[in-house]
Amino acid sequence: MPKRPRVLLQTTITTPTDDWGIVRFSKLAELLRSEGFDVVARDRDPLPAPDSVLSTLDTSDFDAAWLFAVDTGDGLTTDDCAAISRFRRKGRGLFVTRDHMDLGSSVCDLGGVGKAHYFHSKNLDPDAARHAVDDAVTTDILWPNYHSGANGDWQQIAVEGPRHPVLDGVDRLPAHPHEGGVGAPADEPSARVIATGTSLSTGRRFNLAVAFEAGDSGGPAIAASTFHHFADYNWDPATGSPSFVTEAPGDGLATDPAALASAHRYAVNIANWLVSR
Repeated sequence: MPKRPRVLLQTTITTPTDDWGIVRFSKLAELLRSEGFDVVARDRDPLPAPDSVLSTLDTSDFDAAWLFAVDTGDGLTTDDCAAISRFRRKGRGLFVTRDHMDLGSSVCDLGGVGKAHYFHSKNLDPDAARHAVDDAVTTDILWPNYHSGANGDWQQIAVEGPRHPVLDGVDRLPAHPHEGGVGAPADEPSARVIATGTSLSTGRRFNLAVAFEAGDSGGPAIAASTFHHFADYNWDPATGSPSFVTEAPGDGLATDPAALASAHRYAVNIANWLVSR
């Protein structure tokens, strides 16, 4: 029997009682398992020590790693970043996502993929015109904070360039009130923006995902604008959220099975693409 692809789903925070811990991505884990993946889902070990899994990722038997950067800037140690970067350089697949402002900015030190993530205080978007608030509702969150809709609703996406395999059968993704910023690094020829969204606040287009093709720099990789495209709460607000989430959720995905199927298809496509080398 062929070996099932082994996939790590991991956050950059120690298991919390009221935050975006890995338990809030349980539907993603269940979906990938139903598609034949051997999934390990975990939060990081306590800081300041290196994480026991991330700091040795390059010597593990994982075929791909999904990193949900839900920290406030200190979620990855130097050893963690070095091993994750070596993991990809060995040809294995890497998915890295974050959220608004500086949430998840510890990923900046990752080779290649880290440079695709733009934050408020680190690795700023090279387009200074984008250093501006987009979501004007939650005023304590600054740029980047693209408003694609309410948690629980869906957003229409635009395919950029030739349709990438991870977008096969995908036309909508979960929405979020304040998505982060991503872009293709100028010195990464294998990277390109593959999908964009449109702000409901300003009408501005913004990048949703950047794909890095496998090549001399390493295995395939995706940099995504927000982990809310994959969170239980966004797929089904009835699952609940941390207490600090104050925005009222929508019901677009709950009432539109085709939109939810598109979100699921996106996740499965990414999983398959990351291990298809």
